[in-house]
Amino acid sequence: MESLRIFQRSLSTFSSGSSGSFRITPIDSLQVAGSSFDLEQGRVYLDLYPSDSLGEHKTTAKSPPLNFELPKVVASRKKSTPPSRVDVILHQQDLLSTYNILLVLSIVSNLICLILATVGRLPSAKNHAATVSVANVVTLVLCRSEVFLRCFFWLVVKFLGHRWVPLIIKTAVTSILQSVGGIHNGCGLSAVFWLVYAIVNAFMDRKANPILILSIAFAILVLFGFSILAAIPIVRHKHHNVFERTHRIAGWTSLALLWAFIMLKDGYDPESKSYSVGGSLKSKVELWLTVVVTIIIMLPWLSMRKVPVKTVVSPSKNNSLIHFEGGVKPGLLARISRSPLSEWHAFGIISDGKSHTVLAGAVGDFTKGLVESPPSYIWVRSFHFAGLPYLTNLYGKVLHVATGSGICVFFSFLLQETKADVHVIWITKSLSNSYGEEFHKIITSIPGDRLTVFDTAVTGRPKTVEVVVNKVKDWGAECVIVTSNPIGSNEIVGGCKAAGIPAFGPIWDS
Repeated sequence: MESLRIFQRSLSTFSSGSSGSFRITPIDSLQVAGSSFDLEQGRVYLDLYPSDSLGEHKTTAKSPPLNFELPKVVASRKKSTPPSRVDVILHQQDLLSTYNILLVLSIVSNLICLILATVGRLPSAKNHAATVSVANVVTLVLCRSEVFLRCFFWLVVKFLGHRWVPLIIKTAVTSILQSVGGIHNGCGLSAVFWLVYAIVNAFMDRKANPILILSIAFAILVLFGFSILAAIPIVRHKHHNVFERTHRIAGWTSLALLWAFIMLKDGYDPESKSYSVGGSLKSKVELWLTVVVTIIIMLPWLSMRKVPVKTVVSPSKNNSLIHFEGGVKPGLLARISRSPLSEWHAFGIISDGKSHTVLAGAVGDFTKGLVESPPSYIWVRSFHFAGLPYLTNLYGKVLHVATGSGICVFFSFLLQETKADVHVIWITKSLSNSYGEEFHKIITSIPGDRLTVFDTAVTGRPKTVEVVVNKVKDWGAECVIVTSNPIGSNEIVGGCKAAGIPAFGPIWDS
């Protein structure tokens, strides 16, 4: 009984200072999250919905009760050392994942063409190796273009988001779209292969290619090399700022040198050994490819704005809520910055259609700075980009699963009318203390049959995979979309797939 009194005091502490009271309600279904005790079986249900906003709970017996391990009541599980975040990212990925398949296809298709060009079976590619390299650059830039991908995601949802489209097609498209980074990396490596081939050919024809042109081409190659080295997974995740800045500086410098290369290459006269801008430039394919690359890269920067914000720090100092004017559609993400020329950070968006909010967990230098020095103005890119959750509307019923501040990107589906029927399972710790009164108001505005919350400070950590699989089978969800840390995402997505349930979560290149 002492454990029961401690648990009841925890509930009282949680509800203090909130706009609504919370009550303990025994249920036997996932349709409504309630609270009841069975200390012998170790079963706990937590009702996180205000009593002044709900009528009587209606329960069903469609699903079995959920089991949780309770400290001091049920024997604890045997603890083992969990794998590190980097270990999960680098070593626990499926070798035959969609990402790796796209990566290999991009490289192999280019290598086949390169070999054919080398042996003389593809003379057009041999004579225009630099152009093929630039074409690969166009492809890799498109795969990272937030403007292009948002338009493409919209088209996919528009044309495939119908009940008559087979589920296998929807899940295949979802898997491909979240894995376009494989094409990006494959084309990046291929661009280097073709550039090396072009430089070798140019050295063999020194009369038509003076040292200045060759030097510029070699400088571009070196910058590409630095970008690739910085993008090696272990470097990218252990030294992320190095990766971001190297990519940005090398990318912009390469683009400037590419323009110089095209102008000088076209304008060089081998007979007089002089340069001039000839009239044939406008007919060069590489010129128009470079124009496309330049436009794609510049578009997000043209939407950059410094806007006023209201920042609220949680009582625990673990999170900050940044409020912006204007509504945003569900599934879109934001990029914000305090130093727009050096770094940008992506966050999920909570929006009711009238305004929007970013929830930033204090886990890195940038997000800790938001807590320590809350901004009143911040830089944003006003063109929000589409992420994996945007594809929710491809399906009829989707179960969203989030841990911690990962909930942010899913709340908009509960606050706005959407094409898909959505239910959210949120696993977090110390809800009131970690997120504060502002976030509590958002939670209490959500209908009780669409959100299930597990506060691990009260209930202990649930058997997440079991909870998710049971909910999918009981509710009839077509797929599961997860937002968690690499370890949590890997566990939930893997558990769902083992149960034959389509599931998607962040991949290492997200």
